[in-house]
Amino acid sequence: MSRPTLFVEVHILQSLPPSNVNRDDSGTPKQALYGGARRARVSSQAWKRATRTEYAKHMPEADRATRTKRIVALLAQRLARPVDTGGAGLTGEQADRLATALLEPLGIAKSAKKDDQSAYLLFFGKKQLDSLVELLDGRAAEVAALPDDDLKNEVKKLSVVEALSTGHPAEVALFGRMVADLPTLNVDASVQVAHALSTHAVRTEFDYYTAVDDENTDDHGAGMIGTVEFNSSTLYRYAVLGVHQLRDNLTDAEETRSAAVRFVDAFARSMPTGHQNAFAHRTLPHLVLLTLRTDQPVNLVSAYEEPVTGVTGLASESVVRLADELKAVGGTWGNEPLRTLATYTTEGDKITEVFGPSLPFPALLDSVGTLVGEWLADGEIANAGAAKAGTR
Repeated sequence: MSRPTLFVEVHILQSLPPSNVNRDDSGTPKQALYGGARRARVSSQAWKRATRTEYAKHMPEADRATRTKRIVALLAQRLARPVDTGGAGLTGEQADRLATALLEPLGIAKSAKKDDQSAYLLFFGKKQLDSLVELLDGRAAEVAALPDDDLKNEVKKLSVVEALSTGHPAEVALFGRMVADLPTLNVDASVQVAHALSTHAVRTEFDYYTAVDDENTDDHGAGMIGTVEFNSSTLYRYAVLGVHQLRDNLTDAEETRSAAVRFVDAFARSMPTGHQNAFAHRTLPHLVLLTLRTDQPVNLVSAYEEPVTGVTGLASESVVRLADELKAVGGTWGNEPLRTLATYTTEGDKITEVFGPSLPFPALLDSVGTLVGEWLADGEIANAGAAKAGTR
């Protein structure tokens, strides 16, 4: 029997003013050829980072995750805290020695350049470090005082790997983790994010700027001269959340439902921060479209294989193209979404016919939360005829 699956897809159309949110090694806004035309591109890594940062804003500090090479130092800090604040009350030297010993089973080699850092980044929850401290069961000072060989033997008795393999925070459950040296620590991501592409062809431009030395009254020229590259674009953004994988990673149904809703919210509101002070490019989407499927994800970027030309505006034409593509894919392949939810500003009978009525974004989040909760509880979502108002 196949495993039941539920995919929540997020399709977003969003216009950016002149900006350089994600640049390559030469400072040029990232681009890609698609449909024979050069498009603006924002890498999936950049938008995943922006989404994770947005997601974390609304989480208690203790429930957040971090990605760092400084796991040994962070664990040592916890071991050095007073006992009444959740630490072990060790001296700095004791804490460093014990932290290094505790993390040795992970096989995280130290960096050849910096002895206080691991060789690569590790993504983990801050609560998971507390679990490592709890493994010592109040014996931290005793264990830290052992000779090297005895210390290693004592640490082997502790379930260090298990402590970092369970109790994942939502960020790790969403975005996953790979540890090449210790596959036991791997977490399959429940989220996939596509590179954002402009729906139309773009051309890179240059901003020539100068800065004046306020204290130099003798020279009326510029104190410095520079250029920065930029473009403007209407982007198609796409991400898909596997609710079934998120549930496996978190184990708790209500936490899964809540994390799914928060992910949709964070992905929609997030924005990479490249050159943000120079361009103030933060905008909100024209369209947020959610499609729920139980068969397979479908990225609808094919709507823009032929570039939008902007006869009546790039954003409005891009919305119409997406509606046409969603309808065409469903008709051609026979796999229409189980549900469609949308928040949009573009008017038109075709838009309403395909996407359903526009919901205020908070209502869209409530609706997807209800549908995900229904699937988690019953293993299915009621047929379209029984759909609540505002869903299709």
